[in-house]
Amino acid sequence: MSKTLLVVDDSSSVRQVVGMALRGAGHKVIEAVDGRDALMKLDGRKIHLVVSDVNMPNMDGISFVKEMKTKPAYKFTPVLMLTTESQDAKKVEGKAAGAKAWLVKPFKPDVLLAAVAKLA
Repeated sequence: MSKTLLVVDDSSSVRQVVGMALRGAGHKVIEAVDGRDALMKLDGRKIHLVVSDVNMPNMDGISFVKEMKTKPAYKFTPVLMLTTESQDAKKVEGKAAGAKAWLVKPFKPDVLLAAVAKLA
């Protein structure tokens, strides 16, 4: 079944690779360049999963997730953090903000798709 996923990353190449993997698996992908841009894309439409980077300009991924979780329509939307950050402290912070899973870059598309299948 096709899901709608929001991919939030300030790197266009990462958005491209993630988007290609997800679209290849039949999903619809909405892209955002940072947390602030992503919040504007949360316009009431159903989003099955958010894949977000942590380190971004304007609004980082953890601040974005906290903000997203205050919106009733997206309170229960699962979030997968896709980041170069691998420290446990960051993971704990991400989980506290509401992230369900953590994937460290560089990633293998099949690992990403398995995580998406589990979460979305």
